[in-house]
Amino acid sequence: MFKNNQLKSTIKLLSSKRFNTMSLKPLVANDVKITLREQSKLNKPIKNEDLVFGKYFTNHMLTVDWDAEHGWHTPEIKPYGNLSLDPSTCVFHYAFELFEGLKAYKSLKNEDDIIMFRPDKNMARMNQSAERICLPEFDSEELIKLIQKLIRLDADLIPKGKGYSLYIRPTMIGTSEGLGVHTPDKAKIFVICSPVGPYYKTGFKAVSLEATDYATRAWPGGVGNMKLGANYAPCIKPQLEAAGRGYQQNLWLFGPNKYITEVGTMNVFFAFKNGDKKELVTAPLDGTILEGVTRDSILALCRQNLDPNVWEVNERYLSINEVKERAAKGELIEAFGSGTAAVVSPIKNIGYNGEDINVPLQEGKQSGKLTEDVMKWIGDIQYGITEKPEWARVF
Repeated sequence: MFKNNQLKSTIKLLSSKRFNTMSLKPLVANDVKITLREQSKLNKPIKNEDLVFGKYFTNHMLTVDWDAEHGWHTPEIKPYGNLSLDPSTCVFHYAFELFEGLKAYKSLKNEDDIIMFRPDKNMARMNQSAERICLPEFDSEELIKLIQKLIRLDADLIPKGKGYSLYIRPTMIGTSEGLGVHTPDKAKIFVICSPVGPYYKTGFKAVSLEATDYATRAWPGGVGNMKLGANYAPCIKPQLEAAGRGYQQNLWLFGPNKYITEVGTMNVFFAFKNGDKKELVTAPLDGTILEGVTRDSILALCRQNLDPNVWEVNERYLSINEVKERAAKGELIEAFGSGTAAVVSPIKNIGYNGEDINVPLQEGKQSGKLTEDVMKWIGDIQYGITEKPEWARVF
């Protein structure tokens, strides 16, 4: 039981979190303070062939502090460097942390243009994650403007060519000090950027999965639909166990029906023959599925580009047993994962109950035909080959 003073303190903190936000200072991109790294300390562009995903970083980073009394402080773009936090900071103890992942691309049509792919979707999801763990929300367009300023400052470090991009990692953490469990009254956004090549060094190759029902990625009423750091660490041990049995990723199953939810840290799609028609299937957004930006893009593009007389595009529950049965009947066409880092990742087989379910690939290739098409459709928008202004932010 709380003592009276403890209860009053907790109620005060909780009620202050949605904190009368009308009186707090909003995030304003035009207020940004920029401090440049010394010329002699600037990182030079990395050769494309030497890029490793998430290993190298640009010269500058963005930070913005927030507190419950003032609101958002002056944004700062400054030299990339360490953060200084008290050991009692709540992010270390109670996982007040969320992040996003998106990319910027050098246009293949006009090399002076930089393209961000659907950043509004990432910002909306970031705010949803913040609301879920009682961190402050922000104006999405203002943070996008700040990220664009940051990218422009280090534009020479964005690698050129299809398959190469600048990976952007916006993060928000609770920075309140002390070991009491309560709503953070201080927070920080920081954004770092990393020049990257293809996610898999082996290139666009199909992967092997282990259908995993002995561990659960997400569950009803949980936070599987949020981009929280706490969702990721518990998944590493099952991945290592699957790797020890020769599989590259986990295909996460849930519940007595063995419903397929995601693959690794990606959404997942399966294509089937349904008599004279074909069906593309992915799990529905029921609160256990991450609302992937690439997932949403694939659904939209397939509904736009595929012949509705031939294809159905459905968000429905799908079990591993259905996949196994339909593969045995020759009705499984192909399967792939989808996410920001790899865009699409073709699947070649799934280990389940000691047997492998083989997933068809095109002869002499490492993916199915639809997987290949989806990769091209999205890539052409990201690199400015296909114009889609509502998705591509050019600056």
